[in-house]
Amino acid sequence: MRINCFKLGLGPLLGCLVFILLIGLGQSATAVEEEVQSSRILAVFPFPGRSQYIFAEQYLKELSRRGHNVTVINTFGSDKIEPNFRVIGAKKIHEIMAAFSNLAYDQTASQWTVLTMTTDFLNLLTTSVLDEPAVKDLLNSQEKFDLVIMETVQNEALFGLAQHFGALTMGISSYGTDRHIDELMGNISPLSYNPMLLSSRTERMGFEDRLWNVWEAVVIWLHKRIVHMPTQRELYAKYFPSARQSLEEIMDSFSLVLLGQHFSLSYPRSYLPNMIEVGGLHLQQQRKVQDLPKELAEFVDKSAEGVIYFSMGSNIKSVDLPPARREVLMETFANLRQRVLWKFEDDKLPGKPENVFISKWFPQPDLLAHPNVKLFITHGGLLSTIESIYFGKPVLGLPVFYDQHLNVQRAKQAGYGLSADLWSANATELKSLIQELLSNPSYAKAAQTKSKLFRDQKETALERAVWWTEYVLRHDGAQHLRCASRDLSFIQLHGLDTWGLLIAVSTVAILIFVIALNYLVRGLGYIIAWRRGSPNKLKTQ
Repeated sequence: MRINCFKLGLGPLLGCLVFILLIGLGQSATAVEEEVQSSRILAVFPFPGRSQYIFAEQYLKELSRRGHNVTVINTFGSDKIEPNFRVIGAKKIHEIMAAFSNLAYDQTASQWTVLTMTTDFLNLLTTSVLDEPAVKDLLNSQEKFDLVIMETVQNEALFGLAQHFGALTMGISSYGTDRHIDELMGNISPLSYNPMLLSSRTERMGFEDRLWNVWEAVVIWLHKRIVHMPTQRELYAKYFPSARQSLEEIMDSFSLVLLGQHFSLSYPRSYLPNMIEVGGLHLQQQRKVQDLPKELAEFVDKSAEGVIYFSMGSNIKSVDLPPARREVLMETFANLRQRVLWKFEDDKLPGKPENVFISKWFPQPDLLAHPNVKLFITHGGLLSTIESIYFGKPVLGLPVFYDQHLNVQRAKQAGYGLSADLWSANATELKSLIQELLSNPSYAKAAQTKSKLFRDQKETALERAVWWTEYVLRHDGAQHLRCASRDLSFIQLHGLDTWGLLIAVSTVAILIFVIALNYLVRGLGYIIAWRRGSPNKLKTQ
C-alpha cells in the first residue's frame, strides 16, 4: 500500500506518520508472535501416575493449538492423532509397577529407608524412559527443540535431554515446590513456616514441629548428596556419554518452573519471579458443565438425601484394598441415608449395598459441580483437593502417601474437611465423621468461601502458564529472571560464612573482655589487699 504523505497538509501529515508507525509496530509484533508460536517443544513426564500428566495435558495441548509443535514423552502413550501434538509412550514402567500392585501402604519405615526406596524407584523411571526404543530413535534423530519442559520429580539424569537437543529448559511440578525445586531455582523457603512436603504439618508449627521439620530437611539434604545424586550422575554418564555439560550445569539451566499450587489453596509464601503458581491448571474453567450420563444422572437426581462421591484417585485402586478394609467401607455406606458413588476398578463388588453405585470411571468435575453431591470422600491428592475447592464441596480425607497427608491437614485447618485413617478406622468412626460433615453447615460454608477465594483471579491458570512459557521463548530463556543465589554455595546462600565470622569475632571479643576483666579484678584485688596490709606493716615497725 503506497501513501503519499508529502502532498498533504501539516495535520494530515502527522496523522499519516502515526499511521505508518502503528503499521510498522504491528508488523514487528506479528513477526515476533509468529516466531514464538512456531517453537518446537519437548515435554517429559516420566512418572507413571496418570494424575501428574492430567495436570499438564490441557496446557500442552493449548500450546499446540497456538501453533507450537509439541512432542510429549509420557508413560501412557496415545492413539489420538492431533495437529502439532505427538505422544511417545514409554510404557515399560507399568510392567514393573504391576509387581507392586499389592504393596502394603500402611507399613512404616525410617525416613532414610523411604528416601532410598524412592531413589531406586526414580532410577527405574529414568532407565525405563531412556531405554524406550521410540525415545532412543528420537535421541538419534536430527530433530531439534527450542524448549524442553521437564516434570521435576528428581529424575535429574533426564534433564540431560535439554542439553542433548540444545534447548532451553523449563520445569513443571503438579504438587508445587519442595526443597529440591527450591534448590534448582535458588529459592529460600524458611523451615520455620514451610513444612516438608511429606509431612502432615502446616505452616503453623510449634517448637516440636519446627524441630522435626528441620531434622527431616537435614536428612533429605544428606541423602540427596550421599545416595541420590551419585546414582543420577551414573545414569547421566551412561545415557549421555557425549554431553557437553555436567549434570550440575544442566540442573542450573532452568529458566522457569510452573508450580501446581496457589496461595488461596495452601498459604502465602515467598517465590522467586520465575516460580509461577498455576494451581488448577488441569481445570477446564472455560468449559461448561456437562450433563451426566443417563443412568448416573437418575441415580444422583433421585437421591432425596443427597449423594456422597468416593474416589481414591488414579494411583490407589479401591479394588486393591484389603478385603477387611472394603468390608468396613461397605458397612459404613450401607448405614447411610445418602446414596454413594464409588470409583471401583472392577465390574462387580461382592456384597455391594443397594445405595452404592460403582464404576471404573466417573466424570469427576461434572459430578462435583452437581448440586446434589454433598460430600467428597477422597485420598487427598492435590488435583482432587483443588477440584473439591473449585466446586465448593467439603471433604473427608483418607490420605495414604506423599503430599496427601499435608493436603488433608490443610483442609482441616481451613475448616472444610475432616480426616480418618484408612487402615484402622471402623464403620462407626467413619459414619460419625460423615454425619458431622453433612449435618454441620460450617464445613460447606468454609468450602464455598475457599472456592470464592480461589476463583477470584485475573486470569486462569492455563492462560498464566501459556503466557509465561511464551515469555521464556520470546526472551531466549529469560536470563534476567535468574537469581544470583544460584551462584552461591549452601554456606554462602544461608550466610553461614558471614554469621560464622561475626560470631567468631564476637566470641573472641567477649573472651578478650572477660580475660581483661579477670586480670583487672585480680589486679584490683592485689591493690586493695596491699593497701589494706600497708598500715599494719607500719604499726608493726
